[in-house]
Amino acid sequence: QVQVVESGGDSVQAGGSLRLSCTASGSTYTPVSMAWFRQAPGKEREGVAAMNADGTIKYADSVKGRFTISRDNAKNTLYLQMNTLSPEDTAMYYCAAVRGWTSSLMSLSYAYWGQGTQVTVSS
Repeated sequence: QVQVVESGGDSVQAGGSLRLSCTASGSTYTPVSMAWFRQAPGKEREGVAAMNADGTIKYADSVKGRFTISRDNAKNTLYLQMNTLSPEDTAMYYCAAVRGWTSSLMSLSYAYWGQGTQVTVSS
């Protein structure tokens, strides 16, 4: 089992920045791939950024150039730096993890999920 807990969500003005954190615990001694997803009201959950256990990164087109995913393996923590935020980025952001190797942005690829952290961007 892997447990993940997100933090860092907040309300910001358009053009602002936020950094989300996700700390993993449990069976992290095996390779763990992690990702960020988001879900806005009335919309499907979408993959935002993913980092394979080998460091390979994938971004959704909608966030390329604005969001940066990174990982501190010593702290078992995944980050999502979000810059130039717009109201369209408003959503609940979820951290997901799976034991193994993937940089998929498909939710079905991940077995473990956090409770989410809310990001609200006002115009």
